[in-house]
Amino acid sequence: MLRNLFLACRSGLRCEVTPFVTRKTWQKLSDHSHGSLNQSKWWILYSIATMLVDAAKALAGKAAVDNHVNADTKVVGIGSGSTIMYAVERLAEKVKEEGFSIRCIPTSFQARQLIREHDLVLGDLETYLKIDVTIDGCDEADKDLTLIKGGGGCQTQEKIVAAYSDTFIVIADYRKDSVELGQAWKFIPVKVLPMAYRQVSIRLEQIGGKAELRMAKAKAGPVVSDNGNLILDWYWDQQQPMNWHEINTSIQCLAGVVETGLFVGMASKAYFGQEDGSVVDRDRIKTLHLS
Repeated sequence: MLRNLFLACRSGLRCEVTPFVTRKTWQKLSDHSHGSLNQSKWWILYSIATMLVDAAKALAGKAAVDNHVNADTKVVGIGSGSTIMYAVERLAEKVKEEGFSIRCIPTSFQARQLIREHDLVLGDLETYLKIDVTIDGCDEADKDLTLIKGGGGCQTQEKIVAAYSDTFIVIADYRKDSVELGQAWKFIPVKVLPMAYRQVSIRLEQIGGKAELRMAKAKAGPVVSDNGNLILDWYWDQQQPMNWHEINTSIQCLAGVVETGLFVGMASKAYFGQEDGSVVDRDRIKTLHLS
C-alpha cells in the first residue's frame, strides 16, 4: 500500500493531508498495530491514510487531463474543490511540456486563483462561448453518474460551466464512488436568494427530510456564496425512494432557488483514484427522461 502511495506521488504532484479517512483504510492500518496505538503511532497511521486519499485524488486528476486534453483542446473549464488542484497542476505541466494554447474558465474564486497561480491563461464565458471540456470534482457519484456537488458552495458556477461544455469529466477518490446517493454524502446543497431561505426550507422539508441553513465557521452568521446567495443543506429522507431527475426539477422550480447541488445526466465520464494506485473510470449510460 505504501509503495503505491509513493509511486502515485513521485511525479511531483503534492499530496496534502485532508481530514477524511475511510473506515476500510483505517481498519487496514489499525490491524497492523495489534491494538496498541500511542499518540505518535496514531498520528503516523492517520497521516499515511490521509496521504493515500490525496494520492488517489492526484491519480484521478492526472488521468482526466491526460485522456481529455490534447492539441485540439482550446478551452477548459476548471472546477472547484480539493481534487481539482491536482488536475490543474497536471494541466499546467502538459501546457508547458507540449506547448498547448489553452484558455481556462473558472467556476469559483478558488478556481480563478489556481489558474493564476499555475500561470495558465484565464478566460470567461462571455469571451469563449464554446468550452471543449470541463474537469471538476464531486462530493458523491452514484452508479449512473448522478452527482452531489456544492459541499464547497460553488455549485451554481460549476453547473453553468459544465452545462455549456462539450464534455464534462468528473474526478474523485474512491470514497466518493457509490452505488446510490447517500452512501457517502448525506445532504444536497441548495443555493437560495437570502430573502427566500425560510420558505424554501419549508418546501424542502415537505418533500422529506430536514433543511439546515449552512453556517460559517470563520465568521458570524451564514455562509455567503461567491454570488451572494445562502446555502441550505437538505438532508433528504433516505428511506424514501428518489427519482433524482424529478426531484432536481421540482426544487429548481421553487421560487427563490438559485441552483441545486444535484447534477443529473451531465457527467460524461468519471475517474476514481483507488487506494491500490489504480484508477477506475466509468462512462455515463445515457437515459431518456420522459415527462
